[in-house]
Amino acid sequence: MIKVTAISRSFLKKGRRKERIPAVNDVSFTAIDGQITGLLGANGAGKSTTLRVIAGLLTPDSGDVAVDELMLSTSGEAIKTRLGFMPHNPGIYPRLTARENIEYFARLSGLDKALARQRTQELIDLLGMQAFAERRTEGFSQGQKTKVALSRALVHKPKNLILDEPSNGLDVMATRSLRRLLMRLRDQGHCILISSHIMQEVTAMCDKVAIIHRGQVVIDDTISGIHQTTGQDNFENAFVVAIGESLEEPQ
Repeated sequence: MIKVTAISRSFLKKGRRKERIPAVNDVSFTAIDGQITGLLGANGAGKSTTLRVIAGLLTPDSGDVAVDELMLSTSGEAIKTRLGFMPHNPGIYPRLTARENIEYFARLSGLDKALARQRTQELIDLLGMQAFAERRTEGFSQGQKTKVALSRALVHKPKNLILDEPSNGLDVMATRSLRRLLMRLRDQGHCILISSHIMQEVTAMCDKVAIIHRGQVVIDDTISGIHQTTGQDNFENAFVVAIGESLEEPQ
């Protein structure tokens, strides 16, 4: 389980004046085991900042995060072993092969050499990476990079999985395979938190959704609950109403 409680985070504005720009402000929501929770918002809404705080890559200005029974403020390193995180910009090491990238992260996560090799091969087979597993990742397509990054997040079998726009760069068939994988992990009891700005992806996978707008969560509910609250049958319209925008098409 991942419980986010009133986290805020700002960044220093470039320039002479030391102003801070808020990225997220008083964000709270809960992602529970056995569900896929979506963090939905437009580009720049604060999704990636929120996920990076949860993953321990950014320190919040205020608020806290609980992962299972551990608090980020007091047990940050222990939490990392319980999380699998795939960032939006995965930072694949270009001079390593796909296999070497995955095995390296397996060893960093505490797996011994034999288990790291075993888990790496399992993920190569699962995600259909046989054709490029032995190639250096420099020059990989976005979809190939996404598969490597997802494998790194999964290699230590974390109970909690955080994915920042996981279908980015994937073709239709790879997206369907990813969806099946995440649903299987959900059914096995994993807590899965994904960010997206794609309505179809969210409605196809998520059990509940937190909509974030201008750094704040404006609604946190099941998809049917969001439809009911906004009075809209179409989820795209429900999103527009939730963030306080007009349903009229721009001229």
